[in-house]
Amino acid sequence: MHENTLANKVIGLSLQVHTALGPGLLEKVYTECLFYKIYQSGLWVEKEIPVPLIFEEVKLECGYRIDLLIEKKLLVEVKSVETLNPVHIAQTLTYLKLGNFKLGLLINFNVHKLKDGVRRIINGAL
Repeated sequence: MHENTLANKVIGLSLQVHTALGPGLLEKVYTECLFYKIYQSGLWVEKEIPVPLIFEEVKLECGYRIDLLIEKKLLVEVKSVETLNPVHIAQTLTYLKLGNFKLGLLINFNVHKLKDGVRRIINGAL
């Protein structure tokens, strides 16, 4: 399945989670619920994937973790913050580059309308 098709499906599942729970909960709650919905839909999903950093040919474990990885293609970073900041976009883009992924979703569940909290992030390095 293509990354854009996966992204559209995940956005739809995110909307279901947001409709059921609303804003104001912890990031971990939304991550777990979205993981469940994605798994339930039949897609391959992994959570808390470690992302190593290669520095001067040395692989370093720096504690970076991808919230959700779907079908080993689509990266999803879940937030529950007042507003998305440029640092959140930079974080997602960094994970895309380190993992060599093309597309990521940055989803902030702490919004009145979920459409206002979804950002598609494209790795232009590929």
